[in-house]
Amino acid sequence: MAAASLSANLGTSFYGGWGSSISGEDYHTMLAKTTAPRQQAKLSRKPIRVQPMMKNVNEGKGLFAPLVVVTRDIVGKKRFNQLRGKAIALHSQVITEFCKSIGADAKQRQGLIRLAKKNGERLGFLA
Repeated sequence: MAAASLSANLGTSFYGGWGSSISGEDYHTMLAKTTAPRQQAKLSRKPIRVQPMMKNVNEGKGLFAPLVVVTRDIVGKKRFNQLRGKAIALHSQVITEFCKSIGADAKQRQGLIRLAKKNGERLGFLA
């Protein structure tokens, strides 16, 4: 009784008895009560995924961008991308033939193709 009044006066948060131990039944009961809500909370949480934004950064930029956007709207995205792919492949072939005719190596050819892509972006062909 003196211990109870002593702990009340000291303001401690000890509420258990001295007879209960970590390996006792009281510990396992307490552990089951405290872990069950946590396990349910873990199961109910779903990770939030951010959907990637598949938008062209060059949309509306460049001299030819409005023409490209109107053409894409008229012929449809699928057909437009097919035509764009064919045009890019044809342009790459022209660059390759040019490099062969002047004797440029593969590294210079890749540099010219990258330059053509950059110019196409700036002019709005990739809008």
